[in-house]
Amino acid sequence: MKPPESPETAQNIEDLLRRMTLEEKVGQTLQYNGADDDALEQLHNNHVGSFLHVMGEKLEALKEAAGKTRLGIPLLFGIDAIRGHGLWRNATLFPTQMALSCSWNPDLLEEVARITAREVRATGPQWTFSPQLDICRDIRWGRMGETFGEDPRLTGALAAAMVRGYQGSNLADEEAIAACPKHFIGYGETVGARDGTEADVTRRTLEMVFLPPFRQAVHEAGAATVMAAYNAVDGTLCSLHHELLTGVLRDQWGFDGFVVSDWDNVGRAVYQKQVCTSIREAGVKALRAGNDMAMSTKNLAGELVAAVTAGELAEDVLDQAVRRILRIKFRLGLFDQPARRGIDREKIRTVINCPAHRAASLEASRQSLVLMTNHGILPLAPERLRSIAVLGPNADDLFGTVGGWVIGSPQAEFPDAMHDRDHIVTVLDGIKARFASATVVHERACCVVDQRHAISGWFTQRQPGETTTPPEGGMERATELARSADVAVVVVGDTMALQGEANDRADMDISGGQMELLHAVKATGTPMIVVLLVGKPHTIGWIKENADAVVCGWNQGVEGGTAIAELLAGDFNPSGRLTQSWPVSIGQQPVHYNQAPGWHAPRYVDQAIEPLFPFGHGLSYTTFSCGDATADRTTLTGDESVTIAAEVANTGSREGTVIVQCYAAVHAPLVRPARELLQWQRVHLNAGECRRVDFIIKRDDFTFVDETGKRVPANGKAEVWVGLSSRTRDLNGTIVQLAG
Repeated sequence: MKPPESPETAQNIEDLLRRMTLEEKVGQTLQYNGADDDALEQLHNNHVGSFLHVMGEKLEALKEAAGKTRLGIPLLFGIDAIRGHGLWRNATLFPTQMALSCSWNPDLLEEVARITAREVRATGPQWTFSPQLDICRDIRWGRMGETFGEDPRLTGALAAAMVRGYQGSNLADEEAIAACPKHFIGYGETVGARDGTEADVTRRTLEMVFLPPFRQAVHEAGAATVMAAYNAVDGTLCSLHHELLTGVLRDQWGFDGFVVSDWDNVGRAVYQKQVCTSIREAGVKALRAGNDMAMSTKNLAGELVAAVTAGELAEDVLDQAVRRILRIKFRLGLFDQPARRGIDREKIRTVINCPAHRAASLEASRQSLVLMTNHGILPLAPERLRSIAVLGPNADDLFGTVGGWVIGSPQAEFPDAMHDRDHIVTVLDGIKARFASATVVHERACCVVDQRHAISGWFTQRQPGETTTPPEGGMERATELARSADVAVVVVGDTMALQGEANDRADMDISGGQMELLHAVKATGTPMIVVLLVGKPHTIGWIKENADAVVCGWNQGVEGGTAIAELLAGDFNPSGRLTQSWPVSIGQQPVHYNQAPGWHAPRYVDQAIEPLFPFGHGLSYTTFSCGDATADRTTLTGDESVTIAAEVANTGSREGTVIVQCYAAVHAPLVRPARELLQWQRVHLNAGECRRVDFIIKRDDFTFVDETGKRVPANGKAEVWVGLSSRTRDLNGTIVQLAG
């Protein structure tokens, strides 16, 4: 929870407000791109209070310049450190949020955020635009890989853990940074999965699905800031949405931090969304709605000053926004001399990518990997293998390995093409190191991006090293290498040109010449292990049916190749479980597990309803079973709780971790999801061990959202299941009657 504001801080804020000119107040509500050449000019001319994407010496220069202004109000520097400090050269990179979510481990996510905060603060910024809380149920959306998946309860728990990790117990700590949960709200549910368009959701759906994770991050974990989304909800842009930014966020939840727009949301209200006729009108509406800071909307400063002078914007409204921004600057300790340092050169030398942080990244990668299928080939026996063919365009590709939001990606406005080559362990690197006694051969063979993808998208053109020209003779060489090897590890997937912001897709098949490569390797008769390095789910029906094993590696961190090689060798037992359902085909969308019942047909005419891989799916090198669910009471009233229990056993020959999942369906007057995740536990069991797993569920957990959008208690029957995935055959259920 956020700390109470001291009377001294409140007095200091009011004292500053009294002394600030109108122009200085407006400046505090502006955030400009620090990577632009005119950053110092903007600071002096427009009194800008915040910059983003500036670090190191340039940050230091801006900080010193701000200290010499009339009031010396410190700057707030923001950075997109969303999976480690990826925009700082050779910092520790972690797997993406989608990958990390497959650990189902809030403690791991908190540690990832804590390490990220330590590295970010050493380089100067005090604020990260993370975590991303968008719930997405359509895999075509380019940014799905930045999310925690399709479930609001899991998303909320992981998001709250990251907020705690970033902010620590005291924001003024020199290794803490302010968190900024995003994107408020409904950004992952835009029509057609088209980035930033209308989110066609009802208020009831907002309350059921999209708002709960934000409430957990803001109201319970105490996030200091929130980012408003690009999209509109019921026709109103999120940055102009008073009911959501003020009515929900502040009046209902008690949020006292500040809201920042996403990139040029205020400007987009004019030139893209066409809901305002001028920058002045958009800026006024945003402040009135509760959007306190405008990110990267130039020419706004003078317009807001003119609006206040003309009486179009009450100065009290402006003061409230400035008050909220100053409050976070005080909480961060930016007005205290010890914490006002920008960069810490000693910490940069000793902390960035230190051995302990790389070890944490390796452990995060291990827990993120999902063994999708295995027909007995895994784990491999390194001592018995003479030769391994490591094939495919992502086997030794840095962008294919790590994905977006790193140096060299579209979001990084820096001259470096990528982190250093030896900073990142690719799958080829990992296999060569772990299977050193075997002959390891490699051929890229084909491309991830074909010409159709290369000419689309406004980010696509900027990817260094991505080509649509396959290596000459590569497919033939790959086939021969596979034919001569004991096993072929084929590493396929996507790359930044096919995922991320503004890179939505209509076709989620494996692209380029990769399927041709897989067919060719299959035809050799050599055992084929497919490693998927992807940002999000794809349609891989042929791969599931024809590969001897499939490992979902996602986009990884600095030690991703090490973790994947260890998994192949059986050095650890995979425990990752999917947090996003994978469809059989794109026309099957949506396939998220928590849909409402009532479809007349049990299937499409030409395809079953079941996904290719359900939410919660994942295999292990041992086997687990889950017994019948039991309840310690049959009726639940008032403040009571019920304990739902099941015996979980490791029925295999080696120890392992299983994620035991508890789901429920509440019978209510309004249509509800057929099944919703309530709780889960990571349970480690030795071979042959059996343990009772208890889920203590409160009466308040059995609620539903009524016609007015309020969450109210349910009465009647509740079905509760315990099992090893969301799939019906993996669950065992019991009944609890809700009364009172």
